[in-house]
Amino acid sequence: QVHLVESGGGLVQAGGSPRLSCAVSGRTFSSYAMGWFRRAPGLEREFVAGINWNGGSTYYADFVKGRFTISRDNAKNTVFLQMNSLRPEDTAVYYCARSWSPRVSDSSAYDSWGQGTQVTVSS
Repeated sequence: QVHLVESGGGLVQAGGSPRLSCAVSGRTFSSYAMGWFRRAPGLEREFVAGINWNGGSTYYADFVKGRFTISRDNAKNTVFLQMNSLRPEDTAVYYCARSWSPRVSDSSAYDSWGQGTQVTVSS
């Protein structure tokens, strides 16, 4: 069973630039696409960013394009989300997940999820 553990969240001022990390157990990390999702209070979970198995292709939700960057280090079984120019509306629990499909923006394509890390953006 694969385990995903997010870190790097916390309280951040608007305009801040934290980096989230997601460490993934197992020896098959480099075989899978990965993604980041978020769930804000009272809202549905939504796709934030996705990356293919070797980092050659990345995908972003429109509301983070130009501000967030997803990347991965297959040697360290880790996927990252660099968040820049944070806004109060980015406040949410951020989840990383493993995708069995290249359809990285579709939450049904993911078979393993982390517990999430809270990001709170103060104005």
